[in-house]
Amino acid sequence: QVRVVESGGGLVQPGGSLRLSCTASGSILSIYGMGWYRQAPGKQRELVASITGSGITNYADSMKGRFTIFRDNSMNTVYLQMHSLSPEDTAVYLCNADVMDLFSRRRDYWGPGTQVTVSS
Repeated sequence: QVRVVESGGGLVQPGGSLRLSCTASGSILSIYGMGWYRQAPGKQRELVASITGSGITNYADSMKGRFTIFRDNSMNTVYLQMHSLSPEDTAVYLCNADVMDLFSRRRDYWGPGTQVTVSS
C-alpha cells in the first residue's frame, strides 16, 4: 500500500506565505513525478506545479514567480513554497505522486488535500 499525505495548509493573510509538504510512504520502489494541484469551490482541479524525479519543474502561468516546488527524494517528500498569496489562491491543495511500488506496479496516488485559505 502507498499513502500520500499533505500538510501545512491553513489561514494566511493576503500577501503572506505558506509552505506545503507532501510525503509518500508505504511499499514504494521509486517515485517519478510529483505535483501539486488545487481545487477551489465550484471550479475544476488545476495544476499548480510539478517536478520530475530529476528535478525538472513546471508551473502554471499564474503561479510562476510566486510559487516554488522542490523535493527531497530521500524523504519521498515534495514541497510547495507559496509567496504573495491572494484570496484567489484559496483552495484545497492536493498532492499527486507517480509511484512504482514493490510489485513493479506503477500508478498515480493522491492525497486527501490540505485547505489553504487566504483572507484578512
